Amino acid sequence: MTAKELINDLDKLADPGRAKNSAWFFKTNDGGYGAGDKFIGLKVPLTRVVCKKYQNLSLAELEKLLESPIHEHRLAAIIIMASRAKRKNPTDKKELYDLYLRRHDRVNNWDIVDTGCRDIIGLYLIDKPKTILYQLARSKDLWERRTAIVSTSAFIARNELEDTFAISELLLNDKEDLIHKAVGWMLREAGKKDQVLLKKFLDKHAANMPRTTLRYSLEKFGPKDRQHYIEQKSKK
Repeated sequence: MTAKELINDLDKLADPGRAKNSAWFFKTNDGGYGAGDKFIGLKVPLTRVVCKKYQNLSLAELEKLLESPIHEHRLAAIIIMASRAKRKNPTDKKELYDLYLRRHDRVNNWDIVDTGCRDIIGLYLIDKPKTILYQLARSKDLWERRTAIVSTSAFIARNELEDTFAISELLLNDKEDLIHKAVGWMLREAGKKDQVLLKKFLDKHAANMPRTTLRYSLEKFGPKDRQHYIEQKSKK
């Protein structure tokens, strides 16, 4: 099987009307975070169905998909990579991890990052040093920074929260709303595991963190606690 065959199967399902809506939703206008991206208009569940047939694409063919200017083609590569990364083949996990990082220039929208980074990056790093995530968190590239924080969801699932809080702290002054949302999302998930630790983090940072991050992080709190931290922000 080849990338070309997968692309042909995806392109047969193209929906021009949906493609137009996707281009608007993912901010492909000049100056938007997805500027220049192109869509053919596929729903993600449909893309996943097509990808099931191509689970054994070679790394070279996966890279061809990543090189495509079409959003859904790149997303398909990451869907396949994430699925394979959850298997127990250590060699494949390492190769997929390396490919993701080497071609992060093509993992270049929030949905593509979120679809793959937990399984391709986070799961690989479970029993390894997390240095790369701190390097990504300091990157000038928006999508690398998002990978850094969202990858920690793999650790959260195992009740390992230290890196989530540490990387969140690094990103609190980020200027991008998509990072504010991602950090708030991961803080919320960490809080589900240990609300005491989240409260300690918020006690230190609530007054100065972006409102979006704070709002996301508080979603599982009761009204009294939510109001307490919102007031801390309001006093600033």
